[in-house]
Amino acid sequence: MDSFDVAVVGGGPAGSAAATTLAVAGRSVVLLDKATFPRDKCCGDGLTALALRLGEQLGLDPSPITGWQVVDHAVIHTGGGSCSRSRHFPLPTGDGQYAAVVPRVEYDAALLDLARTAGTVVREGHAVTGINIDEGGAELEVAESDAVRATTVVAADGMWSPTRRLLGLADDGYRGEWQAFRQYVANVGPAARDLHVWFEPDLLPGYSWSFPLPGGRANVGFGVLRGGRVAVGDTGHVWDGLLARPGMRDVLGPDAEPEGRRSAWPIPARVDRAVLDHGPVLFAGDAATTTDALTGEGIGQALLTGILAAGSVIAGGSGAEVGARYRREVRRDLVADHRMSVVLQRMLAHPLGARASVAMGGLTPWTRRNFARWLFEDYPRALLATPRRWRRGVLSRPGAHA
Repeated sequence: MDSFDVAVVGGGPAGSAAATTLAVAGRSVVLLDKATFPRDKCCGDGLTALALRLGEQLGLDPSPITGWQVVDHAVIHTGGGSCSRSRHFPLPTGDGQYAAVVPRVEYDAALLDLARTAGTVVREGHAVTGINIDEGGAELEVAESDAVRATTVVAADGMWSPTRRLLGLADDGYRGEWQAFRQYVANVGPAARDLHVWFEPDLLPGYSWSFPLPGGRANVGFGVLRGGRVAVGDTGHVWDGLLARPGMRDVLGPDAEPEGRRSAWPIPARVDRAVLDHGPVLFAGDAATTTDALTGEGIGQALLTGILAAGSVIAGGSGAEVGARYRREVRRDLVADHRMSVVLQRMLAHPLGARASVAMGGLTPWTRRNFARWLFEDYPRALLATPRRWRRGVLSRPGAHA
């Protein structure tokens, strides 16, 4: 049996961020994932300013990633049909990146390579099949491999977290707050070089999108709130007509062609109620249900919780002290923003609220620029409501990879 300071379960953004941070700090780390990378992950592929800055902090270099598309402009559409209204929201240019789109098959593999380079022992194709907790930490049973012993476990194994299930903590009836759907589209027109979001009445408080990728491609999809206007069981009808909607058709152009299969995934967004630790186990990323309740963005939150979990381990102390520290850090950095997102989500549930919110954001060049920065998590959702985070320059930080 191999022994490590920390075992990380899951090689997505949260797991890779935790493993990289721990390995750089000199801890012995093993990362276990049932998949073999590169592997796809159903996602909108969008990176906010939060995700970009945290990736840069970890040492991620975007230049070798061929699918990396910088976004400097967003177009938001409200209403539908003859009542549709479009507003353009520019992001700052010349001082770094504030938003980007990159396929997860490339992005996750690049993050995992960071962890490996930092000194993490990466074991791909190795699923965790059992976990036993004792006073000294945990012993993980691993398929087709010897068991692994670790003082601490970071479970970053997704919304359906096998670790949580093996510990008897799974909520069998939970299906996430949102359901999202994605398909790649080739041969898109020039209008699809911008990032587009549609808040159409029949999807509210959900939305549809077209996110640009290199080579005349786009990531196209939509997300709906469970219990909202669109029943999850009726989403097939939305899919069938999505590319034919007038706004979407105008952006993608007459030659657009769907490629590959349609994919769907649940979005967990209830960090204020999440179980974040259990004995020596810390839950991160989707396993901690940290996705933003307003936009469905989860990569920035995954990176952040992975880094916070690693920091709590590095700070030392007993297992109980590490867990308590991690709970405090997550709640300090995420819960106020989550609650603000829930409030705003309710505003966007009504067509008038959606139109008014976007109209206010588009009043002046200053509001347009800062609405875009706020939307792409350049600063916290609940910044105005959390004075402890007020500091000079918080509204004028440079982007990542400047």
